[in-house]
Amino acid sequence: MDVRQQITPLISFAVSAVLVALSVYLLVVGQQLLLPLVIAIVFWFLINVLANLVGRLHIGQRHLPRPFCFLAAILLFFAAFGIIVQFVSGSLNDLGSVTRVYEANLRHHWQSVPFNETIGSAGMSQIIGEWLDISAILTGLALTFTGLAADGVLITIYVGFMLFEQGNFKAKLAALVGDPGRERRVLRIIDKVRSDIQMYISIKLLTSLMTGILSYIVLRALGIDFPEVWGVLIFLLNFIPTVGSIIATLFPAVIALAQSPDGIYLSLTVLVLIGALQVIIGNVIEPRLMGTSLNLSPIVILFNLALWGYIWGIAGMFLCVPFLIITTIVLSHFPKTRPIAILLSSNGQIDLPDETSELLNKP
Repeated sequence: MDVRQQITPLISFAVSAVLVALSVYLLVVGQQLLLPLVIAIVFWFLINVLANLVGRLHIGQRHLPRPFCFLAAILLFFAAFGIIVQFVSGSLNDLGSVTRVYEANLRHHWQSVPFNETIGSAGMSQIIGEWLDISAILTGLALTFTGLAADGVLITIYVGFMLFEQGNFKAKLAALVGDPGRERRVLRIIDKVRSDIQMYISIKLLTSLMTGILSYIVLRALGIDFPEVWGVLIFLLNFIPTVGSIIATLFPAVIALAQSPDGIYLSLTVLVLIGALQVIIGNVIEPRLMGTSLNLSPIVILFNLALWGYIWGIAGMFLCVPFLIITTIVLSHFPKTRPIAILLSSNGQIDLPDETSELLNKP
């Protein structure tokens, strides 16, 4: 009996490890099928958030009708998304005309570095050469937007069906659960997920927009080429935890260096000013707005970023924090998986009444 008690946890751990490995494999293999669906779910969620914001408006003493709120949210969302895609696509075409000049200036700066021949071994020279190939970087970005546009029709269809069927969600849940008490507790979990993700996206949208606008003003004042492009890019990159902020700081500095053979001081100025904006907004303002409500470990966020970046590339990096929020909330509602949720948290405190988790697992 003692031997069985010792073996059973090992078997459970082995089965769990196999299931996790299989899930990661299926996510990688099924990217073309699953990624448009996940993006559609994100868009559906954002449309609902916009509809709720529009619903808070009122004319006199009367609120706007719910169908009108959804129609306005759908039009606003797809109009904003279409403008961003067209703007970035057009800007990439404009950048293509000056990439050769930028590459020549960057190679000039690299050749002027003392002891660059000693530093630049065969492997290092190849890495530097690839890094200086701006045209290849722009081609990769263009292919990313082209792939997103190709999936646009499928994503739109998914969003349409989810909006059409969301009114029947509670009825389906009631039929699936079969117990009013359990149904209320499942809805409580869903509401927690919705409120936390809505708060994260709202605050991240505000801080990223603030960073993008201020960066645009700084870059335009310094005379950097295409400041509006880098402003939009900084806005988007700030949705990627940690790594996005670093890239959003370094990339404009590299462009400033590439503008002219004498752009070293301009590049350092851009690096200092944009870096200061990132530090102030990302490390001072954003944590104050977020508070401790999300309570996610920074190390876990970085690991999660690397994991989803490996599974789904850039799209996975954008989605990694919402995925981590959902995982932590769901795991925290079950006694057997609550230790994992505690490890994922920042301070080990899980915001959940004990009675909720006990009743949720009650047969």
